[in-house]
Amino acid sequence: MTKKIDGKALAQKIQGQLAEKVVQMKADYGIVPGLVVILVGDNPASQVYVRNKERSALAAGFKSKTVRLSDSISEEELLTVIEQYNNEPDIHGILLQLPLPAHINDKRILMAIDPKKDVDGFHPMNTGHLWNGRPQMVPCTPAGIMEMLREYHVDLEGKQAVIIGRSNIVGKPMAQLLLDKNATVTLTHSRTRNLPEVAKQADILIVAIGRGHFVTKDFVKEGAVVIDVGMNRDVNGKLIGDVDFADVAPIASLITPVPGGVGPMTITMLLEQTYQAALRSVTKHDY
Repeated sequence: MTKKIDGKALAQKIQGQLAEKVVQMKADYGIVPGLVVILVGDNPASQVYVRNKERSALAAGFKSKTVRLSDSISEEELLTVIEQYNNEPDIHGILLQLPLPAHINDKRILMAIDPKKDVDGFHPMNTGHLWNGRPQMVPCTPAGIMEMLREYHVDLEGKQAVIIGRSNIVGKPMAQLLLDKNATVTLTHSRTRNLPEVAKQADILIVAIGRGHFVTKDFVKEGAVVIDVGMNRDVNGKLIGDVDFADVAPIASLITPVPGGVGPMTITMLLEQTYQAALRSVTKHDY
């Protein structure tokens, strides 16, 4: 019988635990984790996401600040803002909300964030740590997926894992995290030949291709675990995933819904990594 992975409930559980740890951190060290979110422009989807992050951070007892900047800001001005928070001791996490306006080189901007405060895990130094098998800051969506697989006791050892989507944000780091748990990983994408046949070999199928209802039951092996990272809108404006849930759920053993699956865990791991960065700042553990 198919079981739905409740990302919302797991996120609430972990955030509750974080709130307790923040209280203890304040008692032990006299600090609270500080997170700044930098938002450039007025992209509606980004605005909603940033509000959710801020709400969750405050509920967990974090110091949370949102810096809203005009989409006409220059690259040099944005670099100055980032440098300000790199040097601010009570800010432990810096999140730059993407996408940025076309006139700004996002790679240059992301490189400017202090790797110790890069709670999105996008800095090349953090990418290198991940691929060397000693992750520090990890992209939040893959990290959240790993927490869900752990919570639902999904055995990864020796299992076939197929990822559809090769982005630096989800697909590639997801592959490395699964390899670290001894899964056998196939990283596929829109140009993979015979994609449904490849996907159907998966014990764990993770879909992050950005196409609504792209994956149907023809892609899924009976009893597979299916993780849907997609966030799309259908013709009626309804939020849907990359997986056709109604078609796939009857043959999956575990499946994430959209909404209420991966999304809440992404924000949760952002908070977890900010907490860990704050802890390292006072314990002086090697980064």
